[in-house]
Amino acid sequence: MKGRESIEETAIEANSLGEMAVILAGNPDQKKKYLEPVAGSEVSGIKTKAEKKGDHYVLNGQKMWITNGGVANWYFVLARTNPDPKCPAGKAFTGLIVDRDSPGVTVGRKEINMGQRASDTRGITFEDVLVPAENVLGQEGLGFRLAMGAFDKTRPPIASGAVGLAQRAFDEATKYSMERKTFGKLICEHQVVAFMSADMAIGIESARMVTQRAPGEIDQEEEIHTMLL
Repeated sequence: MKGRESIEETAIEANSLGEMAVILAGNPDQKKKYLEPVAGSEVSGIKTKAEKKGDHYVLNGQKMWITNGGVANWYFVLARTNPDPKCPAGKAFTGLIVDRDSPGVTVGRKEINMGQRASDTRGITFEDVLVPAENVLGQEGLGFRLAMGAFDKTRPPIASGAVGLAQRAFDEATKYSMERKTFGKLICEHQVVAFMSADMAIGIESARMVTQRAPGEIDQEEEIHTMLL
């Protein structure tokens, strides 16, 4: 089950994070090229840079903890295109589609994760990678807002996976507490264990309710945005 959960998280949820940027801001040609064939992070502190030269961007930098980095055909890369350190994050970054086979793209070794060991997590290095201007998502300077929009769409499924894992852990703990005995009685009958179990149940149920509410909040925001257009 542990391996299965890691594979599902990687194959479904991690893929959607990269694809969502194209879904939200890609033009018809970009969507046709990058979506139809297959259809960690402090963003404001990104150091990867892209400099516009002619009809290309020259991309340099490194990204760490990239899920599916070793098997992806292309990457969504958020890079700083405004060199002014005082430029606000909302205008300093640009979203780019970078093909994996582009010269200068180096895929690092598979990292050993504490959990989700089936997840293919790697570092990606970009050295003077030429990215066509046509691979800009949306327009230059809107990358930060694009990334935040992608997070809004892709974090609820990750939350649902976390709730599912917590529920399974709670079920296993409850089962064990009803089998293991200490001082002549089941450990679930000890008050301290009962209190711990109750706290876990409350936390899991609260997380489940918030997770179920999140998609509705996102849909409601979209409806309001559509009405204002």
